[in-house]
Amino acid sequence: MASRVIPVEPFDLVIFGGTGDLALRKIIPSLYRRFLVGQMPREARVIGAARRALDSEGYRRMALAALEEFVAEEKRDPEKIADFIEMLSYIRLDARGETGWKELAETLREGVIRVFYFSVGPGLFADLAGRLSEHGLNIPDSRVVVEKPFGHDLESARALNAVLAKCFDEHHIYRIDHYLGKETVQNLMVVRFANTLFEPLWNAQYVDHIQITVAETVGVAGRGEYYDRAGAMRDMVQNHMMQLLCLIAMEPPSLFEADAVRDEKLKVIRALDPVPPENIVRGQYGRRGDIPSYREDVGNPESTTESFIAMEVHVSNWRWSGTPFYLRTGKRLKARVSEIAVIFKEPPHSIFGRRLPNHAGNMLVIRLQPNEGMVLNVTIKEPGPGGMRLMEVPLDMSFAEALGENGADIPDAYERLIMDVIRGNQTLFMRGDEVEAAWAWADPIIAAWEERGDEPLPYEPFSSGPEDALMLMHRSGRRWREISDEF
Repeated sequence: MASRVIPVEPFDLVIFGGTGDLALRKIIPSLYRRFLVGQMPREARVIGAARRALDSEGYRRMALAALEEFVAEEKRDPEKIADFIEMLSYIRLDARGETGWKELAETLREGVIRVFYFSVGPGLFADLAGRLSEHGLNIPDSRVVVEKPFGHDLESARALNAVLAKCFDEHHIYRIDHYLGKETVQNLMVVRFANTLFEPLWNAQYVDHIQITVAETVGVAGRGEYYDRAGAMRDMVQNHMMQLLCLIAMEPPSLFEADAVRDEKLKVIRALDPVPPENIVRGQYGRRGDIPSYREDVGNPESTTESFIAMEVHVSNWRWSGTPFYLRTGKRLKARVSEIAVIFKEPPHSIFGRRLPNHAGNMLVIRLQPNEGMVLNVTIKEPGPGGMRLMEVPLDMSFAEALGENGADIPDAYERLIMDVIRGNQTLFMRGDEVEAAWAWADPIIAAWEERGDEPLPYEPFSSGPEDALMLMHRSGRRWREISDEF
């Protein structure tokens, strides 16, 4: 089954922060892979812009090294790489000064799509937007891509939205969340809204609860300065996990169209209940052997920032009234896994009695990483004589296996999202009012634990987090799924 690739129109893509980690690790390799399959036209140009003293040849060498490190060997075609590298150039530029702006204005072409990718720290977003406006570079057919974090709280998010709104119309602003570019996340909408099997059951009458887990084995070393100001709530829950919750909980949009989808996500955020303290567990990983503790990683022996958080969240609307959503994310946990588990209720009456110990019921597991795919657990009769013995079996749809050779070519999230920016498709990007609504929900939660002076609970590295997180579900007779990189 061959994949159909539709080329996008020619474009000029300016990567502010073009020598940074994100640009070299994700953006440039993603563009090369799109060029390799014929989606990125030869007429496109990529312009790296940063303060580093460098010329275009030096930048091409830097990009070549990045491709050798971050692109799989079987996809490194020497001729294609040579052609792609020739499309790159570099401008030394100062976001807060005048260096490079005149050269950038002279370099950009008329009549092609312009994309300005802010691959820089959030403190430079406003400066870059202002400079682009001052130099008249924000033409009608331009787009600006803004990385997270989008603000530190509601006030800063509103201020940043206001600055961007002075320079760009909302339909030119692409607030990127790479989780929404994952194949499984988009398939979630298709599974829900294109299959009669699921949508009639997708409500409080049939769903017992929903678990969303984003677990990482790494600590925060290297990101300590940022992370100690943010914590798991700001770094993961307010954006990535909020978006996953919205896609799970939202009503069917009238069309698969950007504002229709985002309108429904916004309704979910506004329907979220405040979260009481007893429904929140915060944790911080300790030391284990040679593995440093969180406080050692961030260089702050008095830090009260959480590296783990688990929450019970409720959506106050007709579809989900009474159905809890359990969110869990953390660093230094036992496996790297991101998944959504929809646990359905037991049948109202079992004609087979209690013959299956630890019966989990029907469960749909949507795996974002690793090994994107979906598994539906169903109960069947155990084969063989000896009575009616029940067992659970998975109906497995691992994309790599189900799609054969095509499964190995699932694009990286950044590949898809960058191409959506070129096409002008905002469906998988956050709107300004979405961001503000998410902060409006998160801010009181953060303020409450800061006011109480709560300290996060210690937990062992490479565990499942603090024991209290298990009790968050056990008190209602429920259990977390095991944190494992296998379904």
